[in-house]
Amino acid sequence: MTDLMIEPVGVEDIAAVHALEQRCFPAPWRREFFESEVTNPGRFNLAARREGSIIGYLFAAWFADEMHINKIAVDERLRRQGIALALMKRCTAFGIAQGVTSMWLEVRQSNREAQQFYHHLGFEAEYIRKGYYPDGEAAVVMTKDL
Repeated sequence: MTDLMIEPVGVEDIAAVHALEQRCFPAPWRREFFESEVTNPGRFNLAARREGSIIGYLFAAWFADEMHINKIAVDERLRRQGIALALMKRCTAFGIAQGVTSMWLEVRQSNREAQQFYHHLGFEAEYIRKGYYPDGEAAVVMTKDL
């Protein structure tokens, strides 16, 4: 995918990231959450761009030897083209360079497609976190050792 650019998210990208968030999630983050993530230390945030437009993003936090994937999204019309994979590979490489030894994330229990994607990347389901999402749905917590 030669026309795909993966770059750090900047403050100037927040409006586009938030707009994509609202299209992708039933309970989207507020804009202020993204603003905070971009300016806080210990964060690794990426935007996937095509022809200058943000078509995907990944927001992660790390502390010591752990990394948490806070958010990942790809425009619904562009899924299954390797964009999420490229974001996750870049994030994993960064984590390894920082001495991270484990990664974890939450995914909706009903989102089997996402669970399969993460499993393909080496994540394993560890446990269920009941009532995690604002609508009451449970999350599957998945982890991966690096």
